[in-house]
Amino acid sequence: MTETQDERFQHRDLDWLNFNERVLQEAADKSNPVLERLKFLAIFSSNLDEYYRVRVSQLRQIKKIKKSLRKKLALKPNKKVKQIIKEVKEQQIQFGQIFKDEILPELAEHHIHLIQHQDFSKDQFAQAKHFYQDKIKEHLEPQLVDFEKKNQLFLENNTIYFFITFENCEEAGVVNIPVEQVGRFIELKNEGKEHYISFIDDIIRAEIHEVFPKRKVAGIYQVKMSRDAELYIDDQFNGVLAEKIYESLEQRTDGQPTRLLYDAEMPKELQKKLRKHLGLGKIDMMPGGKYHNFSDFFSFPDPTDNSDLKYEDLTPIPHKNFEATSDYFKLIKEKDQLLHFPYMSFSYVENLIEQAAEDNDVVSIKISLYRVADESALTSSLLKALEKGKEVTVFIEAKARFDEENNISWGRKFEEKGANVIYSYPKIKVHSKIFLIDRIEAGESVKYAYIGTGNFNAETSKLYCDHALFTAHKKITKELDRVFKVLEGELIIPRAKNLLVSPFETRREFTQMILHEIDEAEAGREAKITAKMNSLEDEEIIDLLYRANKSGVKIRLLVRGFTCLIAGVKDLSEHIYITSILDRFLEHGRIYIFHNGGEERIFMGSADWMNRNLNRRIEVLAPIFDEDIKQELKEILQLQLNDNVKARVQDYTGKNEYVAHDAKKPIRSQYEIYKYLQKKHS
Repeated sequence: MTETQDERFQHRDLDWLNFNERVLQEAADKSNPVLERLKFLAIFSSNLDEYYRVRVSQLRQIKKIKKSLRKKLALKPNKKVKQIIKEVKEQQIQFGQIFKDEILPELAEHHIHLIQHQDFSKDQFAQAKHFYQDKIKEHLEPQLVDFEKKNQLFLENNTIYFFITFENCEEAGVVNIPVEQVGRFIELKNEGKEHYISFIDDIIRAEIHEVFPKRKVAGIYQVKMSRDAELYIDDQFNGVLAEKIYESLEQRTDGQPTRLLYDAEMPKELQKKLRKHLGLGKIDMMPGGKYHNFSDFFSFPDPTDNSDLKYEDLTPIPHKNFEATSDYFKLIKEKDQLLHFPYMSFSYVENLIEQAAEDNDVVSIKISLYRVADESALTSSLLKALEKGKEVTVFIEAKARFDEENNISWGRKFEEKGANVIYSYPKIKVHSKIFLIDRIEAGESVKYAYIGTGNFNAETSKLYCDHALFTAHKKITKELDRVFKVLEGELIIPRAKNLLVSPFETRREFTQMILHEIDEAEAGREAKITAKMNSLEDEEIIDLLYRANKSGVKIRLLVRGFTCLIAGVKDLSEHIYITSILDRFLEHGRIYIFHNGGEERIFMGSADWMNRNLNRRIEVLAPIFDEDIKQELKEILQLQLNDNVKARVQDYTGKNEYVAHDAKKPIRSQYEIYKYLQKKHS
């Protein structure tokens, strides 16, 4: 492969499809228990829905930008959307094969049968009929559609419907499938040790004559509409450029269609009628299977309660230092502490906030909440702190995608109890995962800081691999206090010399550290950059890494999601090696290590190497000062870099090939990290 300007960067939306293909690989992996494989299909489906709502929606909106500006920016949305559709169709075919040819037969081997209405026994049919009358019928909203009248039909986002044709009738029928009210699956009467489960879709199919009693049904086809989320141009473009793009777009209605998924068995003439009635283009039509919304398989029941069908539970590892004391403040003041989720319990975080709420010496708690959990021990403790008269400042990110309503609702609850609640600023998000506790000790203020890589959410902490630093180190607490003063409007710039705070110091400091490694390499000394992140997109950083590659810097990256850097290209990136780990837990941590002439600099926190994280979000990355913690993070990261079971190579081929497996020493990093922490905290 030769270097040209076009080939220097992979398109983020196309490489994201490579990430979702890795999810599909996990669904296809027969070493995974069958119900876990089913969950990976659910993850794939859920990911794809969000992708269409956000990324494909943005590409479609860019099509409306003035042609002169599109040309100037070298934007080719039509070409990209066509590439996306081609790739998604291929993945959907593979998806269907995994489900029908592998997972359903394996479930049957374990006495679990997902059956359609035509396969119901007499008893099962009677049970289904009773369930329909008792649970489903009241939630159905059938309607008739006249194709001569445009825009008569509105399909809600991500809701599944049946589109029904009748004999000797020009009208069509539409009825919702009320998953939210009823659930997607029903367990039918067993026959011996065999367990039978049905989609509620099939129960409605069996009773469709009840839904439209005066018409004879000719065909039933499932459809689902994806509608766009808010347009986030600022995620990709910024400054004057973003303004020009916004100005060139006509005022649009939120929630416009981005994809209609339909049963591929639907006759072409009917597809055409439906497309025109809904005002869709051909590019918006996506053929699928008989059933949509596979994200509902997150709730698929296991009537056998067979432990072989799921991952073995990993009991949270007790953190020996937190377990040895009831005084977390004393512990953290003496030495920095580090937690790792989901290997350890989030309760340590909740316990510290609870102690702060109860402690008479604590005067204030400040916290940033990006995605506020439903009522939890943490939110209860913050409310308790307010009841006890403590000053509580809560920064609520009102624009956390898809969590806006819940976040604002919690903001109001905190306000009602007397908290100082600050909402997000225009065109900048607060993505940092931080809190700061101020405590009076011997007449002086002592501050305790928390800097993490994941959200303050006990439930997601069981699924996401994250790290959390607790420290009373004055160089960190002093600067984190300034970060909160920026959020509160008391300062404009936090003036941090140790923390990396976006959008202030982070880009500049990363640039300087990469340039230093380049200088070291060019002087003939050892130079290395090792980093783990969710996504790599920022072109300035990528160009610096390409430059470092040419200077001989060894660059080892672990990128879970998409990467716009193309690794393994001669004279461009041959010294850059990238892998991606996809396993039972979602890799979510961010760690950056610079060799720095042997005096390593290590940072962890909330920021990826993406334009938005460096330029338009409040992010905090903490330097690791404690030598024990530095070593612990390095050893954990090394286990991930050595993964040869669940790691895939990310290079110019885009093939998602697994790292070469050493049969004598397989390293599945998530399990190895669990063993490592067990030993360390025994």
